[in-house]
Amino acid sequence: MTTGMDRLAAAIKGERSDRIPVFCNLLDQGARELGMSSQEYFSKGEHVAEAQLRMREKYGYDNVWALFYIGREAELLGCKEIMYAEDGPPSVADFVIKSNDDVSKLEVPADITDHPAFAEELNCFRMLRSEVGGSYPICAYVTSAMALPSMLMGMDKWMELLFLGPADVRDELLGKCHEFFVKETRAYREAGADLLFYSSPFGSTDVVPLEFLMSTSLPWIKKDVEAVGTPGLVYMGAMSRITNVIDLVIRETGIGAFYLSPFDDVAEAKEVVAGRALACGIFNDIKLIDWSAREIRDEVRKLIDAGKPGGRFAFGTMLMPLAIPEKSIRAMLEAAFESGSY
Repeated sequence: MTTGMDRLAAAIKGERSDRIPVFCNLLDQGARELGMSSQEYFSKGEHVAEAQLRMREKYGYDNVWALFYIGREAELLGCKEIMYAEDGPPSVADFVIKSNDDVSKLEVPADITDHPAFAEELNCFRMLRSEVGGSYPICAYVTSAMALPSMLMGMDKWMELLFLGPADVRDELLGKCHEFFVKETRAYREAGADLLFYSSPFGSTDVVPLEFLMSTSLPWIKKDVEAVGTPGLVYMGAMSRITNVIDLVIRETGIGAFYLSPFDDVAEAKEVVAGRALACGIFNDIKLIDWSAREIRDEVRKLIDAGKPGGRFAFGTMLMPLAIPEKSIRAMLEAAFESGSY
């Protein structure tokens, strides 16, 4: 039987398997799958792992996630309060950094694996490795040094500090976030992560001007990547467009996989990649809430037809909303399996 890892390995090498890899990011749906509240579900690594395994088996896609929720990283750096919702993902309810004076007080743990929150992540990894390790890619999410401060102080305060300074405070915070990124990435690899989705929204000109990206974002991106190496690293702009920076990122960092935005032109992105990396075309899964099965199939076919020629291509989704009906998830995936077949 051809596995998700087989498909991914073939796509990375530019070879064919039975079909392209299909990634589906069902995260918050895990609580519903196990009949739990969001807070109960995310309290235990075995809950997350069990739901990931069930949903992959249920729908037949090619990956599992060891991701709880994005604000988990803030907890590892001192956040004491997470707000849970039954109709969406958990979010940071209390920022660690409330003023610039708090930056100097921020401490990166010497060993993040000692943190109780990380212990549950390790439990999740252990169960996923035991059940599907080597057969289906285990995915982890890592936030770039430049994006992490938004979870620690809020986007508005971070944008003010980033663009207006003081520069010494900004650079101190970036240095600490880089240190955390390195420790987290290494810990995830040691735990068994096959793919590390490197979220770099400040590496997209949808978020910052190109001049700022070149002068400020790129050096920190390079520092992040050089510290941990490229194996398994997947560049993503947190759903911001990245086509116009792909060539730059390849040349400057050597990253070999790109998770596009649903707003990137897939054919154009494949031209820019030019066989040097894997490109993953992203379906705008918010459309799944209202679209008919026919509309879903047509859009999936259009996306895959644009990216499949020349190989080194995969199909993926954003962080899928809870409001998506199960029948629409199935319609999307069935269309991806069919259109992505060789």
